[in-house]
Amino acid sequence: MIDLGISKLVMIGAVALIVIGPEKLPRVARTVGALIGKAQRYVSDVKAEVSRSMELDELKRIKETVVSAAKDVGQSVQTSAADFEKTWAEATSTASEPSSDYQINLPEAVPEYRHPKKNWRLKQGATPNWFKARAGVRTKALSGAARVARFRPSKFN
Repeated sequence: MIDLGISKLVMIGAVALIVIGPEKLPRVARTVGALIGKAQRYVSDVKAEVSRSMELDELKRIKETVVSAAKDVGQSVQTSAADFEKTWAEATSTASEPSSDYQINLPEAVPEYRHPKKNWRLKQGATPNWFKARAGVRTKALSGAARVARFRPSKFN
């Protein structure tokens, strides 16, 4: 890499002042600064792209290891399921044979399914009236005319 110290920068500045002249030097310095900024942005973009591609390669490797591990787990589950079915078949075949020390107890009857909100009307009626009045729950149905008469201002009564 190029080693630019303060003394070298002062030397370059003095040569530029003599060659370019004091009138054009600020404009040239601005242009050089803009070009250096563009070059730095380009280099940083290239570095970011390289790092993204490296991360993408790493993520692909991780994905491959996870997929292979999932396949291994799936194969082990399949083999264990096959072994289980084999032992289940053996156990059920020996269970069907009469044996004096082996008994199977089956449940007699399964109870009928009941929805948990079957008695919701009874539960709604259990709320005290003072709580319903405070919460603004209407307990009595009023017709439109009765409602108007109830809430009519007192000067019209």
